[in-house]
Amino acid sequence: MPRRTDTLPDLLRPEVRAPFFSTWRLGTPERQRLAVDAFAATWERRPWPARDLLSHHVYLGHDGSTLLHHAQWRSLAAYQGFAKTRRQETVDEIDTAVPGIERLTLHHYRRHHSLERAAGDPRVPGLVVTVRIDFEPGAAERRPDWMDTVVAALADDPAGHRGLISAHFHASDDGTHVLNYAEWESDAAYDAAIAAPGEGIGSPSAAWERVRTYPGVKGFTGERFRHVLGLVPGVGEGGV
Repeated sequence: MPRRTDTLPDLLRPEVRAPFFSTWRLGTPERQRLAVDAFAATWERRPWPARDLLSHHVYLGHDGSTLLHHAQWRSLAAYQGFAKTRRQETVDEIDTAVPGIERLTLHHYRRHHSLERAAGDPRVPGLVVTVRIDFEPGAAERRPDWMDTVVAALADDPAGHRGLISAHFHASDDGTHVLNYAEWESDAAYDAAIAAPGEGIGSPSAAWERVRTYPGVKGFTGERFRHVLGLVPGVGEGGV
């Protein structure tokens, strides 16, 4: 059976070849919590879905309306097998407990690049921020270079991002966007970075200017989340 963990996922796990992120809209904080409880109860009544699912994490949106789901799969084929045979029964049970869930997005990604946590850094993230960066049609091939450009700008600008613990850049398989999953010390640390000079994206340096003016980028959408539920396989189900 699944077991719970308070530890945030390790996005650098080499065996994760198919990370998925999805967003649900519930409308109110009360319904957010009901959906988390229903999800946990539904999954904990069943065996772990598949040995190739390494973890599933849920985050509360600071908007009081949304939930972020993050699933770490070994392969796309493994997820597709689960989706064909077992996903619908859990969806139906959750929807019975909490009617009216809007499932807004579900995307499969490939992690391209990360600004990793510094060696020996003991900080526990108090905030997770996701930023979706949309690209113009036909600009999918520009995304790897854009991600490399951002990571280089972050590495050259440590003073402007002291509260940033790590950042992980993912390219969507549909070619439309990049998703940055970033761990911050706290809301206050993130607010300080946003308030710094540089239009909320970074300091007014040449590196950040290249990021801001990069051709093919349509726009940015950022959201704040707090980790609320982690599920991992139990002993004998691929867990330890």
